[in-house]
Amino acid sequence: MGFADQRFNVNLSILFTELPLLERPAAAAAAGFTAVELWWPWVDSPTPEQSELDALKKAIEDAGVQLTGLNFYAGQLPGPDRGALSVPGEESERFRANIEVAITFAQSLGCTTFNALYGNRVDGVDPAEQDALALENLVLAAQAVGRVGGTVLIEALNQPESPKCPIVSAPKAIEIVDKVNEATGLGNAKFLMDLYHLSMNGEDLPSVIEQYAAKTGHVQIADNPGRGAPGTGSLPLEELLDQLAKAGYDGWVGLEYKAGDRPSAESFEWLPREARPAR
Repeated sequence: MGFADQRFNVNLSILFTELPLLERPAAAAAAGFTAVELWWPWVDSPTPEQSELDALKKAIEDAGVQLTGLNFYAGQLPGPDRGALSVPGEESERFRANIEVAITFAQSLGCTTFNALYGNRVDGVDPAEQDALALENLVLAAQAVGRVGGTVLIEALNQPESPKCPIVSAPKAIEIVDKVNEATGLGNAKFLMDLYHLSMNGEDLPSVIEQYAAKTGHVQIADNPGRGAPGTGSLPLEELLDQLAKAGYDGWVGLEYKAGDRPSAESFEWLPREARPAR
């Protein structure tokens, strides 16, 4: 097994960011990839102009790549925010306004997998109030996604880089997944297993895979330390992905790492070109 046996996609919100958004799908295709994912690209707007949505759709289609995952609106990302759905007031409303927009856009490209980032704790707001709002919004999202046969992902971030986010362990993310599925009865909430974030939390990655592979809807990778490409740190990513495959995970593995001070196209030497197209 090994890297050559995985289905990789490129996250165009962290790789190829040296290029304008509309040029990134073609750059990923030129590097040999046929699948991409995105954070919500319009950080200031959950409901961008249709012309902006159409332009990105055309860029993805013209590049001949498949969109396999999209974040719902999550505020300033990258930046100070870690999601919007648990933040009372305007941010929660923005998340709700984005649900149908994101689903319609993604579905037009054959994508039905959506990452719903939880959000930071807010000073002066009862955590229980935030958690109740989060569950309400996640239920709304799961029900909407369920109408297109899709999946909502719950991601655990890492405590050192996201100290105000309450979802900073695999067990906590799984707890939220289970609550959403219990509330909707749909079973379409899944765990987003980001091996970089979990390693930053000091979690036992083989144990996490053993316990939660069956509830995992997507995997993302970067090496640690540094959040660079595989081989730049000390994580045994090839072995971990093999373990995931043996545990039954056959979904996408998102490349969500930083290219460093070189062009993104030069950061894929760890993966033979013939292994980059989706299978």
